[in-house]
Amino acid sequence: MASFSRNDADRGLRAVRWPLRLTRLGMIAEAFVQSLWPLMTVCLFVLGALMLGLQDTIAIEAVWGLAVLAGVSALGALGYAFMRFRLPTREQAIARLDASLPGRPLQALLDTQTIGATDAASTAVWRAHQARMAARAAEAEPVPADLRVASRDPYALRYLAVLLFGIALLFGSIWRVGSVADMTPGGGGLAAGPVWEGWAESPRYTGRPTIYLNDIPEGALRVPVGSLITLRLYGEVGALTLSETVSGRTEVPPASDPAQDFTVVQDGTVTINGPGGRSWRVEVIPDSPPQIAVLEDPSASALGETTLPFEARDDYGVEAGEARFTLDLASVTRHHGLTIAPETRPDLIVPLPTPIAGDRRAFEENLIEDFSEHPWANLPVFVRLSALDGAEQTYETEPRAMVLPGRRFFDPVAAAVIEQRRDLLWSRENNKRISQILRAAAYLPEELFRNQTDALRLRKVIRQLETFATYGLSDDMQEDLAQEMWDLAIILEEGDLADAAERMRRAQERLNEAIRNGASDEEIAELMQELRRATDDYLQQMMRQAERQRQQNDENGGPQNENTMTMTQDDLQRMMDRIQELMEQGRMAEAQQALQELQQMMENMRVTQGQQGQGGQSPGEQAMEGLSETLREQQGLSDQAFRDLQEQFNPGAQAGESQGNEGRSGGQGRGQSHEGQSGQGEGNGEQPGQPQERGDGSAGDPRPGSEGSIADRQQALRDELRRQQGNLPGAGTPEGDAARDALDRAGRAMDGAEDALRNNDLAEAIDNQGQAMEALREGMRALGDMMAQQQQNQQPGQGTQQSDRRAENRDPLGRESGNSGADGDTGPLALNDDAYGRARELLDEIRRRSGETARPEEERNYLKRLLDRF
Repeated sequence: MASFSRNDADRGLRAVRWPLRLTRLGMIAEAFVQSLWPLMTVCLFVLGALMLGLQDTIAIEAVWGLAVLAGVSALGALGYAFMRFRLPTREQAIARLDASLPGRPLQALLDTQTIGATDAASTAVWRAHQARMAARAAEAEPVPADLRVASRDPYALRYLAVLLFGIALLFGSIWRVGSVADMTPGGGGLAAGPVWEGWAESPRYTGRPTIYLNDIPEGALRVPVGSLITLRLYGEVGALTLSETVSGRTEVPPASDPAQDFTVVQDGTVTINGPGGRSWRVEVIPDSPPQIAVLEDPSASALGETTLPFEARDDYGVEAGEARFTLDLASVTRHHGLTIAPETRPDLIVPLPTPIAGDRRAFEENLIEDFSEHPWANLPVFVRLSALDGAEQTYETEPRAMVLPGRRFFDPVAAAVIEQRRDLLWSRENNKRISQILRAAAYLPEELFRNQTDALRLRKVIRQLETFATYGLSDDMQEDLAQEMWDLAIILEEGDLADAAERMRRAQERLNEAIRNGASDEEIAELMQELRRATDDYLQQMMRQAERQRQQNDENGGPQNENTMTMTQDDLQRMMDRIQELMEQGRMAEAQQALQELQQMMENMRVTQGQQGQGGQSPGEQAMEGLSETLREQQGLSDQAFRDLQEQFNPGAQAGESQGNEGRSGGQGRGQSHEGQSGQGEGNGEQPGQPQERGDGSAGDPRPGSEGSIADRQQALRDELRRQQGNLPGAGTPEGDAARDALDRAGRAMDGAEDALRNNDLAEAIDNQGQAMEALREGMRALGDMMAQQQQNQQPGQGTQQSDRRAENRDPLGRESGNSGADGDTGPLALNDDAYGRARELLDEIRRRSGETARPEEERNYLKRLLDRF
C-alpha cells in the first residue's frame, strides 16, 4: 500500500483552491444580495419614478412627502444591510464546499491521527483513508450561491422595482431626474430661469417611437398625422408662451398655460417663445386609406365550401376587413317559389381573415366559408370587400356580381327538398305550396327512399308545414323547420349506409348524376375519390365473402361457381383511372358509358382470390399474385407492430382501431392462401389455407396483438416467401435474377424483423419490415419486366392460353374489346397518347368549323351532330 503523508494532504487541499475560491466569491455575492436587496429596491423605485417624471405630474407637497418616505426607507434599508452583511471566511467556504462532497473529504484531509499513531497498521489504514478522501476532494466543483430572498420579500417588491425601472428606461428620460432641483429653495431650475419640456407621440398603430422634443434642434420635424404633442412650461407664468398652427383648434388655451396638449392634423409651425425657446417647421406624414381587391372569381368544393382570394394593403397595416353579400334581386330567375316578393333579410357580412403574425401592410389571403345553408345559396349576389386601418379609415370595393356558392345535391329527392327549403326561406307565404309539392313527391315513398326512416322524417316535415300554414309561422319556427329540411337532405344525399356494397352503388349513382348535371371539376374529383374509397371497402368485403364461400365448398366438396365474371383489383383500378382520365379530358359521354360498364361489372363480379394453377394463369402471373399477397400481409404485420408500439407509449389509445383493422390489413399473418400453394407454416404449425379469423381473438393466436404472435406470423410469412422463391420462373434471365436478389433481401429483412419482434424491439422490427416491403416491390417490378419481355418474344401460336384469348378478343385495329362489345381501354391503340392527341385535334377542328356562320346550314348541322355523337 502506498504511503500518504501530511504533504499529500496539503496538496489535496491545493487541488481544490479554484473551486474553493469560486465558492467563496459566490458566498460574498450571496451576502451582498441578501443584505442589500432592500436598499437596491428603494433606489430602483426612486430612480424609476423620477425618470418617468412623477415629480412633474403631482403637487409639490406630495413630492416632498414621497421624498421623506424614500429617505426614511433608504436609511432603514442601509441599517438592515449593516446588520445582515458578514464577509464569509475561508473556513466557511471550506465547510460549504466540503458539505457538497460525499464523506466530507476536506475535513478528513485537515484531521490528524490521535489514536494509534504509533501503530504501523493503524497508520497505514489512516493514510489509505486520507488517500481516498484526497481523490474525492479532487472531484470538487464550485457550490452555486443561493441568491434567493423570497422568504424575506414575500410581496416581491424587488420585482416591482425592477419592472418600474425597466419601463423608465424604455419610456422615460434620465434628464428628468434633474427637474427635482427646480423644486428646492434656491434650486438650479429657479436660478437658471424658465424651462420647458415636450414630447411628440405618434399614433400607436404606426409603430413609431415617441420623440423627446428637447433633443430635437430647430428646423423640420416630420410626424405622422394624428400625433399628440405635449408641452410643459415651468417657471414664472408668462415667461414662456406657445404658438402653433398645426392643430387647427378653434378653442385655443392661453399661450402661457403651463400644460399644452394638441393633435397634429396639418402642416405648420410650433414655436416656444421665451428664454431657451425653439421653433419647428412641422411636416405631416399622410396616412393613406387601405386598399383591398378580389384576385379572382370564387371557387367552391363539392361540399359547398367557398374560397374567395383577395389582397389588401395599407401603409401602416390593415386592422380588419369584411365581405358584405347583398342579394342581386334583379338577376334572380323568378320562377316557382321565387315569383313572390322575398322577405327582407339583412346583408350577409363575413369578417375577412388577416395574418395572425407578420406584416399586415401587404398580404394575400383566402376567405373560406360555407354558405350552403344560407337562404341565398346558389343565388346571384353582389359582394363588396371593405378594409379598415388604424386611423379608422375604410375602403370598399365596387360591387362584384357572383353566384353565392353552395353545396350541390345530386340525389333527386335531396335536391327537391333543398329547393323547397330555399322557397321556404325566400318567403313563408310559400308554406302551403311547399307542403303540397312535398306531399305529392312522397306519395309513393318506397320508390324514392331507401329506408322507411327517411320517409317518416319527410312526413313529419310535411305535417309541420301544414300546421304552420294554418296557425302561422314565426321566425324561430321557420329557422327550425329549415334546419330539419337541411338535415333530411344531407341524409338523403349521403345516406346512413353501413353496407359496403350499398355505399359503393351510392357513390356510383352520385358520380353518374354529377356527370349528367355538368358538375365542376372539383366536385367530380371529390366524388371520384369517394367512389374509390367505397370500391376498396366493397372489394375487401367481397374477398372475405369469397374466401368463406371457397372454404365452405372445400368442406362440402361442392363445385366452384364459375358463372360469374372474374376480375382483379388491378383491373378495377385501371377502369377507374380510365374514367377519371376521360373526365379530365372533357369526354363526359365516354366517361358516363365507362361508369355504367363498371357498375354492371361490379354487380356480376366475383373477386379472384388468386387461385394458383387454375384459370390458365402462367407461372409468372401466379408468382406475381403470390408476391402481391405476401406484400399485403407484410404491410398488415407492420401496421400491427406500429399499433403495438403506440400502445406501449399510450395504453388503450389504439384499442378500437386495432380491433377494426387487424383482420383487414393482413395483421393475422398468412390467413389465406392460393390453391395449389398451401404449405405447412414452419414455426406455428398452421395451414396457410385455413381461416384465421381474429376479429374477436377466437381463432389463430390465443394472444391477439402480442409481440410473440406477430413474430410467429412473421416467421410463417418468411417460410411462404422461401417457398415462392423456389417456384419463381425466369431462372437465368437478367430480370429473373434481379427478382431473386430482391426477394433474398426481403427474406433477410423478414428474418431481422422476426428477431426484433421476439426481443420486443418494435421500432427495429418496423424498420426491417419496411425494408422487406421495399424489396418485395422491387422484386415484383423485376418480375413484371420479365413477363413483359417474355410476352414480346412470343411468336403467334406459341403464347399462353390467356394470350390466345386476348388475341381472339381483339378487333381488326388491334384493340381489345371490352364488355358488351365496347372498345377496351388497355390495348396498344387505346392507350396511345398520340391517338388521344389526334382525336382532340379533330374535335377542336370540328368545333371551329361548326362555329363559322359562313358555312352552309346543312354542313353546320352535320358537324353539330358529330359533336353530339362524340
